[in-house]
Amino acid sequence: GLLSSNKAKTAHGLIRGTDRFEIVSILDKVSSGKDAGVVLDGIERNIPVVGSIEEAINNAGKPIKYCIIGVATAGGMIPDSMKADLMKILDSGISIINGLHHYLGDLPEFVQKAREKGVEIIDIRKGKPKTEQKFWDGSIFEVKCPIVAILGTDCALGKRTTTRILAEAADKKGIKASMVYTGQTGWFQGRGYGFIFDSTVNDFVSGELEHAIVQSYKNDNPDVIFLEGQASLLNPSGPCGSEYLISGNAKKVILQHAPHRDYYKGWEQYDLKIPPLQRKIDLIKLYGSEVIAIALNTEGLSDTEIKRYKNKYGNEHRLPVLNPLKDNLNELLDLCIS
Repeated sequence: GLLSSNKAKTAHGLIRGTDRFEIVSILDKVSSGKDAGVVLDGIERNIPVVGSIEEAINNAGKPIKYCIIGVATAGGMIPDSMKADLMKILDSGISIINGLHHYLGDLPEFVQKAREKGVEIIDIRKGKPKTEQKFWDGSIFEVKCPIVAILGTDCALGKRTTTRILAEAADKKGIKASMVYTGQTGWFQGRGYGFIFDSTVNDFVSGELEHAIVQSYKNDNPDVIFLEGQASLLNPSGPCGSEYLISGNAKKVILQHAPHRDYYKGWEQYDLKIPPLQRKIDLIKLYGSEVIAIALNTEGLSDTEIKRYKNKYGNEHRLPVLNPLKDNLNELLDLCIS
């Protein structure tokens, strides 16, 4: 029932594209019978939305190996309302991949059912053992190509989507681009190197970020490396971003912003207003990096409003302002590699 909301951002990413999986259907009773791409952004992608597990299995035309939990829940918990469906999926002989903070593999009844059926429960946020995680060691300075971070003014803005779109646009333009993912959906999409930022012990965040960037550089020999940002430099519920600029040595930043958001998402009751764009631009400059463009999240905006905000921000900040979902990104790519 959440496909048309931004709580389904993992599903949205997989609908837009994944190199790791073939998505054969989306389970969502509210949007059942529609094409998932049309529900998401009006683009037909030949991924049916089904209303039941039985329909998903019967209509797939091939064996289904995995069910991916494609929603973000409050606190990353597995709600009781979802557990019956997840048990039914295991009982159908389908493995479950879970990107939530709440590990399905910690629930004995699910572990027992998975054993009975010979299927897997994969909790991807468990991450690597600490003995395999990296400390920052300075190898980032061996990277000689531009490193571009896609940072935002809030959570759930589309930073990963913009990162992937930029990498795909670079491919089409003949620019060799690597992408470093830092969240569960990036892992699901399977492009590039990375780690899951918010499941990594703080001591290792800088080193894991550096390691992913250096891996990208050494193995891909790219012209540019794009880094998927998380949260926001100034969001008090999860301040994040300085690691990209300092430990990741990203000297260029594309700043994503939703003009219609006045408050940090989920914290309206505390009057936590999103600061003006210029404050974030100035802060990034203080870190020794530069905002080269503003990317718009166009939620709640008409075409007329999008045009107005492009002109407004472009004039105020003397920067290119783009809608990454629809605009030609060639000029932005030129800025990234120059």
